[in-house]
Amino acid sequence: MIDALIERARALGPVRAAIVEADEPLSREGALEAQRRGLIEAVFVDTPEAAAVAAAAGDVRVIFKGHVHSDALLHAIVSEPALRGPGRMSHVVVAEFENRATPLLVSDAAVHIAPDLDAKREIVQNAIDAAHAFGIERPRVAVLSAIETVATRIPSSVDAAALSEMARRGQITGGIVDGPLALDDALSPEAAAAKGIDSPVAGSADILIAPDLDAGNIIYKMLERVAHARCGGLVVGAKIPVVLTSRADSVDARVISCALARLVLG
Repeated sequence: MIDALIERARALGPVRAAIVEADEPLSREGALEAQRRGLIEAVFVDTPEAAAVAAAAGDVRVIFKGHVHSDALLHAIVSEPALRGPGRMSHVVVAEFENRATPLLVSDAAVHIAPDLDAKREIVQNAIDAAHAFGIERPRVAVLSAIETVATRIPSSVDAAALSEMARRGQITGGIVDGPLALDDALSPEAAAAKGIDSPVAGSADILIAPDLDAGNIIYKMLERVAHARCGGLVVGAKIPVVLTSRADSVDARVISCALARLVLG
């Protein structure tokens, strides 16, 4: 399925991408391989600020994180008024692994440390919009917590229930949102059935919304390093997509991320 996404992106034609601090092999080779695959035209720049200026001027349509800290890159982007979107930026991971016919999205794994309810609403909406770009017409969104019921002593369960209600009232659109759901409930029909959970999302989630950055990042790294999923990641919500992978990620992960950015641009 990831290969199909890459092919869809390649068919759209390459876009100019600012490659920030590609001074180590994985970043440089990832950018060059994405260029060889017809996804981007690489423009190498030295600093996050130079990338942001080039994007604001329309000289590039994607920013690609090289060997630079994420917070420095994102700070440069939010400091450019022309690059700010109507809402918050958030990070989306797309993963392919065995026993799934469609990609699994995870958010947020890199931007929001401890998002409040308003931030979570935008994280959910950004993830749904990204899923549409990747060909998932009506994604099922599981808002994760440690439990399946609402308990005030576990704030993530309260936020999850509120997000579900927001979706029912039209404050989140384009997907089916339910929570709180534990991780096994979201992905395993057997677990959901054993617990008697009646939900249009349980057991068949397309998107996992983590309660905070720690949880999101742990899920992302577990998928990649333990489940051996093929993953890509990008930041959405700004005027341009940002390819944002871990500095340890493979060349393949960087190519996948460029494909996702191209699909988001349309």
